[in-house]
Amino acid sequence: MRYTRILRLLTAVLSLTAILGSAPGQAQEYPAKEIKAICNFPAGTGADVFVRFFSERLSALAGKPVIVENRGGALGNIGTEAAARSRPDGYTILISPGSSTLAAATHTFKKLPFDPVKDFTPITTLAKLGFVLTVDAKAPYKTVADLSAHLKAKGDKSSYGVSANTGLVSGELYKKLAGLKVEIVQYRDTQSSMTDMLGGNLDYMFGDPVFAVEQVKAGRIRALAVTSGERMSALADVPTFVEAGLKDYGELIAWWSVVVPAGTPQPVVAKLEGWFNQIVKTEETKKFLNNLGSDPFPGSSQSLAQLLKHDIEKWGEYAKLANIQPQ
Repeated sequence: MRYTRILRLLTAVLSLTAILGSAPGQAQEYPAKEIKAICNFPAGTGADVFVRFFSERLSALAGKPVIVENRGGALGNIGTEAAARSRPDGYTILISPGSSTLAAATHTFKKLPFDPVKDFTPITTLAKLGFVLTVDAKAPYKTVADLSAHLKAKGDKSSYGVSANTGLVSGELYKKLAGLKVEIVQYRDTQSSMTDMLGGNLDYMFGDPVFAVEQVKAGRIRALAVTSGERMSALADVPTFVEAGLKDYGELIAWWSVVVPAGTPQPVVAKLEGWFNQIVKTEETKKFLNNLGSDPFPGSSQSLAQLLKHDIEKWGEYAKLANIQPQ
């Protein structure tokens, strides 16, 4: 009888060990199958190119396919919600412009179908980029001080163009700190803004670096300052706003990040964090990001959590400054 009990106990222990050892998400086995990377914008967009670049390199490190699933719509909210509702096992990740789809979204939408903090576990940051203050290349302004002097003389008859909330906030910060009275003209896209500026209908514009770098190289526009805290590699000769004399401008950047559903096992989070930071630190990635007007932005789960919290608070201030009405 005693031997029977011992045998049953031993069998139970072995069965439990087998179950635990085969549980999905265990660090020693992850990944045991393909990983799905959600892109919350349509195929063929700049976001799609970005997600596919990192997914291919993650696949090489993880030893399993990483399949990109495009879930565009609602300015990123549809894909972000899909990621939030996925199983927290490490087999669904969200690679996205987190500064807008997570941080800013809390103030640009009346109600989100997800909680940017509670519904996700941060993995790390990937890239960062600042917005660019530009003028017509034929204009006489060579510095921010030159432009500010012109705008003050022109008064409320001056105007600037933007096509995105980050550009709008960038412009309103400049107006406030330089003491300007400038009218805002909002456009559906940056190209339309530039066309009006080159036609003499705008004094300046704020654009994303991908567009700005291309147009600066083509000699159509001149970049006077960037909103990032450090100079951008793709525009190394262009000063930051702080360097240009607006000491209180600080730093306003957009950033890309990786998150997974809340509850994902910590060993899996650590593996993903390590892999993505390996990718970010390569020369290949640096070159890829510079072509997009961005710079590498390695980090950690902890640093991303702090950045997200910080930027959610800052976007509350930005929304008020730029009078951004939630939709």
